[in-house]
Amino acid sequence: MDENQTEGVEKFHLAGFSQASSIEAELFVLFLFFYVFTWVGNVIIMVTVASDNNLNSLPMYFLLGNLSFLDLCYSTVTTPKLLADFLDNEKLIPYNHCIVQLFFLHFVGAAEMFLLTVMAYDRYVAICRPLYYTTIMSRGLCCRLVAASWMGGFVHSTVQTILTIRLPFCGPNHVDNFFCDVPPVIKLACADTFVIELLMVSNSGLISTSSFVVLVSSYATILVKIRSKEGRLKALSICASHLMVVTLFFGPCIFIYARPFSTFSVDKMVSVLYNVITPMLNPLIYTLRNKEVKSAMRKLWGKSGLWKKQKT
Repeated sequence: MDENQTEGVEKFHLAGFSQASSIEAELFVLFLFFYVFTWVGNVIIMVTVASDNNLNSLPMYFLLGNLSFLDLCYSTVTTPKLLADFLDNEKLIPYNHCIVQLFFLHFVGAAEMFLLTVMAYDRYVAICRPLYYTTIMSRGLCCRLVAASWMGGFVHSTVQTILTIRLPFCGPNHVDNFFCDVPPVIKLACADTFVIELLMVSNSGLISTSSFVVLVSSYATILVKIRSKEGRLKALSICASHLMVVTLFFGPCIFIYARPFSTFSVDKMVSVLYNVITPMLNPLIYTLRNKEVKSAMRKLWGKSGLWKKQKT
């Protein structure tokens, strides 16, 4: 890219929550709590799965540990900068840092989408073919599927980033969000972005929508294949936590990326939902509805008396 393309936009100004500037101190405390809770919850899940031989040997929990790691990475891409900007009136981000943030946002976000799809396949095999579960979902296959999720995220993000950095930025530098993402950044380009927008929407929108359709279809197939009422209720109970995660994560992503890059007043709140809230809720959703994880936590953290203190 030529140097003159980025002249005048060496830094971008992040709008943040400008409509709530009078309560930025309170928002800082709130989002700091969200971020700390995200780290504590996901680290506990990762340590619990890694330290418990029973959980670590099961594909479902191996994938859950990887999901927790992705949640940590995903929240760390945007939340620290958001917290810093609550204490900074200027809210500036260098152009190069903006592009790096954009790259890792889509890298980790797409990898998580693919991993959630893998987890849906894991549930399908576990419920519909239980006798062959450990044979089909071997550790080798799980590792390859996780690696494929990361690779898919990398390819997707590389395409998004290349399309963005090829655009000329020569004037406006006000990003109408609290982080750098493709929709608000591409609006600042000094060029006709119609074709680029179509390519990006077809990329991000297709990935999020198709993954969501595959996930919902897999759960519908599970319920159809199980004949007994008791079996369906049990299957629905097992998959309920996964369905909650899928809805919380894919719903906002489809809303943001599967439409032309027009701006709505609720976009920032939707962004908060899938950037900050969902990574925090995942540990709660998976632990509160999962007896095996809670049992392993009691065993691990009960040794130090932590679990007992929490219960009291």
